[in-house]
This record gives sequence, structure tokens and C-alpha cells, in this order.
Amino acid sequence: MAKYGKSASKRVASTMRRRKKGTLKSSSGRKVTSRKQAIAIGLSEAREKGGKVPSRKTARTGARKGARTGTRKATGRTTARKAAARKK
Repeated sequence: MAKYGKSASKRVASTMRRRKKGTLKSSSGRKVTSRKQAIAIGLSEAREKGGKVPSRKTARTGARKGARTGTRKATGRTTARKAAARKK
């Protein structure tokens, strides 16, 4: 069974054409030059339209959430290095 539907491939193809033309913009309004970013935009557009596209991986979004909210633990390595540098 195919992972992606025809509508998804059409959306990605159109975003790649817009990227090459120079008219593809990201959500922040900046011009998109990255091929990977253009593909991601095309897939998200296909998701919005209800096309057959697998959902995003939850592990990656979870890692980003941890980095954004500051829930990751500090290891204390930098303070140890600073203390060692002070002693010298």
C-alpha cells in the first residue's frame, strides 16, 4: 500500500515549482530556498486539504517541545569547566 496519495505528490510538485520560481514563502514570510523545506510545506498543505499523508513523527516534535520549554536538564559540565578555568 502506498504511503502517500496522488494529491500529496501534486502538492509537493507544485511547491517545488514555486520554490524554483522564487515565489514560495514560509509561514514567517521569508523566501524558501531549501528543497527539504519545500517538500515539508507541500506535505503540510496536502494534510490541510485532507490528502493521504502520514502524520508527522511524534518523537521529533517532542524533542522540539522539550528544547522550547526548557525542560531539558542541565548537566553541569559548563560550571565545572568554569571552576577549573578559575583555578588556573
